[in-house]
Amino acid sequence: MDERFDIKGTSLRIILDSRGNKTVEATVILNSGAEGICSAPAGASTGATEVIPFRDGRAEESLNFFERNVRESLKGFNGFNQTGFDNLLKNIDGTENFSSMGGNVSTALSIALAKAVSKELGIPMYRYAGGNFRMKAPKPIGNVIGGGKHAINGTTFQEFLVSNDSSSFLEAIEVNALVHKRIGQKAKDIMKNVSIGVGDERAWVLSISDEQAMQLLKDSANEIAKEKKVKVYLGFDAAASSFYEKGKYVYKEKKRDQGEQIQYIIDAHKNYGFYYMEDPMDEADFEGHAEITKAIGKNALIVGDDLYTTNASRIRKGIETKATNGVLIKVNQIGTLTDTWDAVKTATSASMENVISHRSGETTDDFIAHLSLAFSSTFIKSGTIGGERLAKLNELVRLQEEIEH
Repeated sequence: MDERFDIKGTSLRIILDSRGNKTVEATVILNSGAEGICSAPAGASTGATEVIPFRDGRAEESLNFFERNVRESLKGFNGFNQTGFDNLLKNIDGTENFSSMGGNVSTALSIALAKAVSKELGIPMYRYAGGNFRMKAPKPIGNVIGGGKHAINGTTFQEFLVSNDSSSFLEAIEVNALVHKRIGQKAKDIMKNVSIGVGDERAWVLSISDEQAMQLLKDSANEIAKEKKVKVYLGFDAAASSFYEKGKYVYKEKKRDQGEQIQYIIDAHKNYGFYYMEDPMDEADFEGHAEITKAIGKNALIVGDDLYTTNASRIRKGIETKATNGVLIKVNQIGTLTDTWDAVKTATSASMENVISHRSGETTDDFIAHLSLAFSSTFIKSGTIGGERLAKLNELVRLQEEIEH
């Protein structure tokens, strides 16, 4: 194989994410001198079957493991073999969930290698990861009202989201931002003499009920849709596992059992027009998700995040049970680019739509923008405002120019 692609060296450092927490950034340098750098994000709301982000829960422990066991083991490996590299990372780690190395380390190294190789080939990362078929930019879907584990005293649902059908990606992210602004304006009128702010993903944190948030979202979206003459799609990430306790879904005002939760989600679609509905049931409840998908799946996208954790085997179970018609994709849930691709291919083979996603604790790395093209994602979920969110969205503005000319 071409020795230009052999790994000359790797390095790992600790940096801070958007919440001020420690994460890692990796650099991979090839013999040719081509360099790839990637930083890994971190989630607050994590699925039980995700890989472990850091050894013993600390970035420092993962860095020590890298220095002792990983750095020298990667030297000389031919980086053009992405699958072999990712398998090597798993072999060095020696566990099923990256608990020795940390999934954030493997993610950063895996993506950094892909960046280095694509640079040496002289092509964008999305071309290297996705091939030369015709690509289309995804629609942006962003968080405008935040609750759950992303906020204090917010809604029970973790995220209320918007997207739209604008003809260009730039117009689409502008419309999403306008809905965010309109919600803030209306919230000030509703909550007079009460300070309001934003949560981890720069969405408004409002001490109101979920139903009030749904109505506020619907009213604001309708106003912007009329002004900009576009169709605005409403969505939410319930992150239902985060408020599921002892067989009940615990809301501020009441508790709901499985059947009541299913009906509540179906009613949200019928009464408010929600199209995008993520993790509406507990992460172990494939049956409950399937009931919702059967009822409204022809007119809505039911997306599994904690349900699947970018894991091909769990996605196969979802296919067998007809649990959802969509899957959320986060590289550091599974730890490598190769395993992420396997998850996407598994979902695509069953005509499930994929949505590439940021994490609540983000960095300014824009690799998910490239993967959204490589994976032909229906949506990219990356907030509506905030520098670390816009790093991905603005990159797609540039990439849309490139792929359409």
